[in-house]
Amino acid sequence: MKNVKLTMLTALLCCSLFFSSCIGSFKLWNNLKTWNEGVGDKFVNELVFLAFNIIPVYPVCYLVDVLVLNSIEFWTGESPMAKIGEVKEIKGETGEFVVTTIKNGYNIQKKGEKEEIILSFNQENKTWSASVEGKTNPLLTFKKDGTADLYLQDGKTINITLDQAGKTKIEKMLMNRTFSMK
Repeated sequence: MKNVKLTMLTALLCCSLFFSSCIGSFKLWNNLKTWNEGVGDKFVNELVFLAFNIIPVYPVCYLVDVLVLNSIEFWTGESPMAKIGEVKEIKGETGEFVVTTIKNGYNIQKKGEKEEIILSFNQENKTWSASVEGKTNPLLTFKKDGTADLYLQDGKTINITLDQAGKTKIEKMLMNRTFSMK
């Protein structure tokens, strides 16, 4: 039961990549860019910009915006860049959900059910994880080389680039899995 719900959540997050036709506000990335523009003169701003691309702060912010925040914004009509403790109600095809912003992610609970899913980001190991009934499974880990490891339900891990080629790789993999399930 836990595996089915975790699988459905992972598929929902991955499907949001190619089901949303909205560009989104890229609020996280834009907030970082705005902060960077105010650091100092144009030379200091450029140095910070380059450093944040090497580290890779800008690519990680962009990927989080593309994979998570803009998809949530598309489906809810509001930006999830919210204050901790802010609660949003989302109506989906399978029911109504309550999404609460927590310190390092989101707490998601279907209305009328006790079980909750916690999507959290671990800053130390740069990993997004999903927790159901105390069992935590990693979803995505950002690597220092500018790639990310995507953890599949069958226990396999694939490495993707944080660009259009990586997104295309995920979309093809999801399409192949969807058609092979029939």
